[in-house]
Amino acid sequence: MTAISIWNKNPLFSFPWLAARHRPSGENGFTLLEVMIAISLLAIALTTLFGSQSQSVSLGGTVKFNTQAPLLAQLKLAEFSTSADRPSSDSGDFGDEFPGYQWKVETEDANLETSEILSKLTDMLQRLTLTVSWGDNHYVYQIQSYLPKNKAF
Repeated sequence: MTAISIWNKNPLFSFPWLAARHRPSGENGFTLLEVMIAISLLAIALTTLFGSQSQSVSLGGTVKFNTQAPLLAQLKLAEFSTSADRPSSDSGDFGDEFPGYQWKVETEDANLETSEILSKLTDMLQRLTLTVSWGDNHYVYQIQSYLPKNKAF
C-alpha cells in the first residue's frame, strides 16, 4: 500500500483557524463584532483599573490620618499634662503645619468606683478625653488619660 500525499499551494488550509480568517484582498480590516468585543474588553479593564486607583487614593488618606492623629494627640496630651491649669473644655487646631486637623479636650473628675483601692484616687485624678478630627469630622481619633488634679501629686 502506498501513501498518498496531497500538496496544496495555499498554506492557510493547513491551519483551519487561519483559513476562517482569510478574506479576499479587497476586504481587509475588522468586522463590527470584533471591534465591539475589543471595546467591551477595554471598558471592563479600564473600569477595574480606575476603581482600584480610586480605592488606593482613599486608603492613602485613611493611612495618613491613622498615622498622624495618634502622634498629634500625644503631643497635645503632653501639653496638657505639663500645664498647671487645665480648662474643663477647650478646642482648637494644629495650625498651618497640619491643616484640617482639629482637637477638642474635655476634663471631668475621675470616676474610679470599681475597686476600693482605686476609689481612694478618685479625688486626686481627673479624666481627660482628647479628640483629634480631620476633614469635617470624617476621621476621628479619641484618647483618654487620667492626670493628677494639681502639680503637687
